[in-house]
Amino acid sequence: MIQDNSEDNRNNEIIYISNDEPMFSSRSNETSDIMQVEIDELPQSMNSLTFEEFASIRYEEPASREPEFETDESKSKSDETETETESESKSDKTEFESDKTDNESDESEESESAKEETETIPKFPNNTYSDLMTLIIQHNLNNKAGNAIIRFFNKHSNLPTSLLPKNIEQGRKLMDRMKLINLLNKEKTNNNRNYNEQYTSNWWARTEKTLPTGSYLLSIILYSDASTTDSLGKNTLHPIFVTLGNIITWRRNKPDVKQLLAYLPIIKAKDDTQKISEEHKNIIRRTFHKSLKFLLSPLYDDNGIELELNNSIFWCFPRISMIISNWPEACTFVLTYKSTKSNYPCHFCLVSKEDLSNINLNSNQIEPRSHNNMKLYYKNNMGKNVSIENVRNFFWSVPNINIYAATVPDRMHHLDLSLFQHQLNFTKILINKQCGKSVIDEMNRRVKLIPRYKDLKSFPNGFLHLTLLTASEYRSLMKIMIFIVDELYKDSGSPNFIKNNKITEVYLKWNKMYLLSRKENYEESDVTLLQVTIYIFI
Repeated sequence: MIQDNSEDNRNNEIIYISNDEPMFSSRSNETSDIMQVEIDELPQSMNSLTFEEFASIRYEEPASREPEFETDESKSKSDETETETESESKSDKTEFESDKTDNESDESEESESAKEETETIPKFPNNTYSDLMTLIIQHNLNNKAGNAIIRFFNKHSNLPTSLLPKNIEQGRKLMDRMKLINLLNKEKTNNNRNYNEQYTSNWWARTEKTLPTGSYLLSIILYSDASTTDSLGKNTLHPIFVTLGNIITWRRNKPDVKQLLAYLPIIKAKDDTQKISEEHKNIIRRTFHKSLKFLLSPLYDDNGIELELNNSIFWCFPRISMIISNWPEACTFVLTYKSTKSNYPCHFCLVSKEDLSNINLNSNQIEPRSHNNMKLYYKNNMGKNVSIENVRNFFWSVPNINIYAATVPDRMHHLDLSLFQHQLNFTKILINKQCGKSVIDEMNRRVKLIPRYKDLKSFPNGFLHLTLLTASEYRSLMKIMIFIVDELYKDSGSPNFIKNNKITEVYLKWNKMYLLSRKENYEESDVTLLQVTIYIFI
């Protein structure tokens, strides 16, 4: 567990929501952002096996990165009062659990349960116990299935004393009594910083310092994506969704946790001439940002808001932490040009289009966009010089956010439906140009031969005829493409000929980078490794 003994952070607490209950943990000053999971290494050499041998291999996907489970069964004894009060030294953190009292008819029973619950369990008794409960929770197994696993383990382990609980109910009760921080974070070793939930981020630490003493930070995450509502693409809606960064990641990824905030107005032009006019485009931009101002300004009351959780009132200050969207949506939020041919197409930084693919730029050559430098260009009517629209951005007046850094793409749009899709299309075009249609047909034949396997989408008719693939289908293709392209064609001595092993290496490097990007928990070494794999892939 990350420790923070600084005087400034000693009394700072975080409201953290899990299983519909508010939890509190002390904030660490050693912070950063991101994710968690394990990575499977891919084989380094693909030349020792033939394609037929590759086709017989069953690809096993790493464990789910987004656990699918509910914990209603873990909320046993709703009529008990759970209290936890712990006094520690100055350097330690304080963690509280809100009281639950639904039945006060039997005071003696409540006092006994309260006494039992005040005994805080610091961690699981052993790693085997921990792995069992992780398995139960991640795969949403019921108590009956969990008890069967315990019996199977005890029968075949030949240990004098079982390492597991007597039953799953006992394990769930133990987890209820554990500190939340022990359930969420891995231990910090060798001074290696741990990156996981949002409350460990630098942004959270900075924002918390601006809030009044005794208040809590409420992290607001916005999702926005204009979507067509019919097959012809004539009718569109522009919903904007909201969720909280205080909610644990796996729970936040559930559909029911994201709430529809509003439908943003869509302004249509009366004809094609008006549609391409600059005046009409500026009306759309101004309407978008005025709509956001109308929706979000009430959150920024100087006095904060009072939030009721489990019969307790908390003084909270909502702050927007991030906006998740695809690239066109991001350009609408930050008001940068949407054209990739503009002088500065990136909405994160001021890197020219000529240098955008230059991976050898150092940090001194990259100027991030910020509210200050963009407002300066806007006020001096020099927005064209940095590819920003001539419309005032609402977020310039919003505290504790840099809209240019906070507007981030999600993995589905950025990797599955974008980069990998382009990589696949480029591969087909390149092979067709170098080797002809017969090799493309061979690719399609190999895809048909891949056997069925759990969680792997099969393509019995090939994939060349498919025009609109889902993100899940692209992820399935990621798993098999390295076997499809390996030893696909013979090398030629002609100039500028791309050898087969080069294409295979591209998919190998992609898979390594992609698996690392799916981690939900990073250490400093993982971040460095991810940067290296991105550099190698590019």
